[in-house]
Amino acid sequence: MPHSSTLDLGAAIDTAATAAHTGAGILQAYAHNRGDLVIDHKARNDLVSQADREAEAAIIEVLRARTPEFGIVAEESGGAAQGLATWYIDPLDGTTNFLHGIPHYAVSIALVAHAGTRAGLGEPLKEDTPVIGVVYDPCREELFTAVYGIGSWLNGRRITCSRTASLNDAVLATGFPFRDFSFADQYMPMLHDAIRTTRGVRRMGAAALDLAWTACGRYDGYWEMGLAPWDVAAGTLIMREAGGVCHDMHQRDPWPIGGRLVAGNPEIALALQEMISPHLRVE
Repeated sequence: MPHSSTLDLGAAIDTAATAAHTGAGILQAYAHNRGDLVIDHKARNDLVSQADREAEAAIIEVLRARTPEFGIVAEESGGAAQGLATWYIDPLDGTTNFLHGIPHYAVSIALVAHAGTRAGLGEPLKEDTPVIGVVYDPCREELFTAVYGIGSWLNGRRITCSRTASLNDAVLATGFPFRDFSFADQYMPMLHDAIRTTRGVRRMGAAALDLAWTACGRYDGYWEMGLAPWDVAAGTLIMREAGGVCHDMHQRDPWPIGGRLVAGNPEIALALQEMISPHLRVE
């Protein structure tokens, strides 16, 4: 395979981290003046502000300058997958938290390599695969990063999933239906079972951080429905490179591009999948 089909993952992770810090700088500048933000309603409980749009534009500017050959799919401006790999960008994961002054939100940037591309020194990938993941929490100044085949880190220190082996001892993260309620009849029985089975369930309102926190062992597992690809692309790789599992809830797609996912260390992910599967409709 020609050299041009091989990704430089070292350069890509540096680019993603730079872009994430650039976007976060804009968010934090607005965080102290939230009352002045112009907020639009894309749909019920689906909000967007100048902060989202300006942070996304700044992130895209960095990515296009450094990697013009890659596709871009971003929450606010759209885009399309193309080339050897595509950036998936959420400039503000946790918009509702941000707008209400709740200090729990993040910038999420991932690079998804397309089938046939080489990531590093390995064989060409057989399916689309996240190969770079960055989730940056500017309130805590926590930078979660991952590189395919190499590992995951929090502020430069390697992270791994928890070793909790049983749902009875597990703390789980989740997200309630808030925008799309079409799956509520599937989700609510899952939540009922989780409350009765586990040590506790948390709902913090930022999917990228839920995945990152599961990757570093703060949560033992996580499941959610109704998300978007840019919500989960970076966190999927951070989870996997931390020794965990993150897969499509219906186990059809190579990564949870459809926005329904199960994640955790291998034992918890399996137990969680078994807990929710009886409530899933075949679609």
